Amino acid sequence: MTDRTSSWYAVALSRAVSRTPHRVLIAGQAFVIFRSGGALRCLTDRCPHRFAPLSLGRVVADTIECPYHGWRFDGTGRCRAVPGLLEPVPNVIVPPHAVREANGLVYISPEAARGEPYPGVLSGPGTVSSVVENRVRSSLIDVAENILDATHTHFTHSGILRGLSSRRYNVKVTVTGGDGWVEARYEGEPRQEGIISRLLEGERSISVGRFIAPGVAELEFWGRGRINLSTTFHLRQEDDEHVHGFGVLAGPMQGGLGYLKAVLFKPLFHIALRQDQTILTAARQNRLPDAKPVVGRLDILRPHIEAILRGERPSVADAPTELTMEL
Repeated sequence: MTDRTSSWYAVALSRAVSRTPHRVLIAGQAFVIFRSGGALRCLTDRCPHRFAPLSLGRVVADTIECPYHGWRFDGTGRCRAVPGLLEPVPNVIVPPHAVREANGLVYISPEAARGEPYPGVLSGPGTVSSVVENRVRSSLIDVAENILDATHTHFTHSGILRGLSSRRYNVKVTVTGGDGWVEARYEGEPRQEGIISRLLEGERSISVGRFIAPGVAELEFWGRGRINLSTTFHLRQEDDEHVHGFGVLAGPMQGGLGYLKAVLFKPLFHIALRQDQTILTAARQNRLPDAKPVVGRLDILRPHIEAILRGERPSVADAPTELTMEL
């Protein structure tokens, strides 16, 4: 995987965004997205007049109207009308932001746009996908690590992902990374001992867990010579307490079999999400204000994800690491 840096966050389902303004948060900063003039628009969700949220207003004649005094701004953020004013409209601009739409999701870039929105390892023609949305009281690092952590599945997801059998396998793990990404490659586990694996995956050759800045956590599972299944989570820290995410479940079409797998996978996936949500919320509530988690030997991706979130290169960028663990 080549080095990559991106500034794009998935913030909404495409079908959820219409001419009615839609408010989203990234790290406490509010944005409003809406459709006008046949285009998707994104502005800072704050009228510069008295700071009212534009998302509480409405779209009028390809502008968004502030709910407080009716000031109107076009898709570039420029003020186009001030009701009652007989003089020229003031030169006032609401900061605009880059916005794109792909794979059923809306992406925005709060800063200068870099790179492209990440589509997922399985996307496009020949694939079947389904999207789920979730919000949890936690931190981005804890949610991303939870998604990519293989060792909690025996306990939190017993019977769903692992735990139907007491068998364990010695697995070789290779950790690599670069600018904006890190991944762990697992070899030696023929399948996960859970309902999802038995119903949907079949024999396994390798599995991969990766994190891509600014907030993508992805899992991919390979059989003999082809990828069987992937889950791509687009995460963002809404505020100090909550993480909002979209999970894209994808697999090869395989005639009509891919659609059947998608139907079976979604309810099982919702169960796993609720299990994770319960434990992450409880851990967040139970954590002392200044407490730092102990990082164990098997927490193989957490230090590298933390480095990426700080804007640094993971320590495995130039020298991959290997270890053997039991799964």
